[in-house]
Amino acid sequence: MSGEIKLTEKYERNGWPSITRPDLKPPEGWSLDLITAVNRIYNHSLSPDGERIAFIWDREDLSDIYTLPAAGGWPARISFSRTLVPYWDDELPRWSPDSCWLAFTLDGHVHLVPANGGLPRKISDFAPGASSPVWMPDSQGLIVTVERHEADQLLLTNQEGAWPRSLTDDREADAWDARPSPDGRWVAYVRRPFDDLNRLDIQLIDMQNDASRMLVGNPKEYNHSPRWAPSGEVLAYLSQRSGFYEIWLVDLDGQKQRQLTHLGMDIVEYAWDPEGTRLACTVNRLGAFELALVDVSTGAVTTLRAGPGIHSRPHWSPLGDFLTFEYEDPARPPDLYSLGLWTGAMTQLTFSNPPALACQKLVIPEPVSYPSYDGLEIPAFLYRPPHPNGAAVVHPHGGPSDQYIYYWDILAQYLVAKGYTYLAINYRGSTGYGRDFERLNHDDWGIGDTQDCLHAARYLRSLAGIDPQRIAIYGGSYGGYMTICCLSHDPEYLFACGITKYGDSHLISSWAQCSRRLRYYTEIFLGHPARNRKVYLDGSPIFQVENVKKPALILHGLLDDIVPPQASEEWVEALQRAGKTFEYKTYADEPHGFLRRENQIDAWGRIERFLDWYLLPQKL
Repeated sequence: MSGEIKLTEKYERNGWPSITRPDLKPPEGWSLDLITAVNRIYNHSLSPDGERIAFIWDREDLSDIYTLPAAGGWPARISFSRTLVPYWDDELPRWSPDSCWLAFTLDGHVHLVPANGGLPRKISDFAPGASSPVWMPDSQGLIVTVERHEADQLLLTNQEGAWPRSLTDDREADAWDARPSPDGRWVAYVRRPFDDLNRLDIQLIDMQNDASRMLVGNPKEYNHSPRWAPSGEVLAYLSQRSGFYEIWLVDLDGQKQRQLTHLGMDIVEYAWDPEGTRLACTVNRLGAFELALVDVSTGAVTTLRAGPGIHSRPHWSPLGDFLTFEYEDPARPPDLYSLGLWTGAMTQLTFSNPPALACQKLVIPEPVSYPSYDGLEIPAFLYRPPHPNGAAVVHPHGGPSDQYIYYWDILAQYLVAKGYTYLAINYRGSTGYGRDFERLNHDDWGIGDTQDCLHAARYLRSLAGIDPQRIAIYGGSYGGYMTICCLSHDPEYLFACGITKYGDSHLISSWAQCSRRLRYYTEIFLGHPARNRKVYLDGSPIFQVENVKKPALILHGLLDDIVPPQASEEWVEALQRAGKTFEYKTYADEPHGFLRRENQIDAWGRIERFLDWYLLPQKL
């Protein structure tokens, strides 16, 4: 991120501040202290011997590594100072194949720790930083990722942090997701070429001579997540070739490729069983991530668990008799579970939900859709409050390459408990509905997707009991950008107010100030600003600030390396010059996403007060 514009933590306003309304109280049994009390558990991995589970637990304003017995028991803390990391951007702790060591990233370097106890030890001093450790089959070698030549490269070191062997030295592409074959002879990885950012290839390195060749790849096509069969003779991968991410198989010469699944839905994650006859996977069925098994010989899919929830990261036991996975849904926070495949018994291994929250009756959103300006159907999730107050909130998700799904969204539940109707939308460009829908926002940020958000307000106006004058829009990251776009491109003033968390308003300025990783992410959709300047400018609502008529709440963390905090600063300065009504709060110790509990309470409290004043719900 650029250091040219120095920012400090601040609160500014132009107009009357949204102080607490004395006539409104939290819903019975609810409080901001309660909804921020859940400590998220995520990114688990089962040890190869099937005895222990490693996972990340956000507690004490840290994202530390813990282990617990696979059969259940008390967690043991493995790391002690790992800085908070957004769960969607964190890495898995990696067990060595002999189950004796754990590798993970800490303070920008790869560390090892004995599974039975000891302090984490840094092994990547040979580089300014390293990440994404992957063990070789001998439990001695580790592949790590470093940045060199402005590209992600793969290096091979060992437990002692020996001077590394370069596996890739490619100035024209990133190298990701290294996967050694069971015998260590080959390493498969994902190559992202810079001259076609909408392409991901599967490459194969011969560890005997360091020769690398493409195994799978086509222009403008995503192929990723290579996973070796236990025999080492076949490699599975996910490909969007058919229009959805399905599982494909390929042999080592790349000649025999076949599509294994034909679901017409995205497979999100998958894992081979110990015998190589089945794959456990998660399937995205319109925002519900089902847990399923795939027969490798026939491609037949058997659903193990379905319903409105999210299963993730399935891991096989060494005998293939049980799976571990993570599960969450709108009424339950993420926790770890195991499922006996011979018995059908499911066991909950961690318990994140406080009893005071578990006793509340949370709302399961219903899937809906509505037509946008061009007739395109926009999928969405509608939360109907038990005691509606006549006001509503439209929530566009971040990304934009993302999707609102049946996950744990406790702030939505709190607002619904207060009486707000809540509509979470999957505007054009969202994932989960196929490649064609996903690419509708290429060369089109802030235009068609903004209309999708505005038509969400029109849809809400059509529902009984919604006051058309009391609809807000609220989003974070790209959803915050959507908020700014809607406030700037809404001649009918469909929204009474808008809330933007770490949103953008000037696409060229933010492209220039963010990291290489995020510049390339933007270019996937919009190309390079030097060649596609008009698209960037047309999608920058800062130039329409005069059109803003409704109040805005702007929140941003000053450690944000995804959307630079200068993005909010620039928009606030434009609002000031134009004499618009706003409140603006920054947080000195927050990255992208509000992770620290005290900041969550502060930010969510500001959101609550802002909505309570500008939507003016009646006291019930």
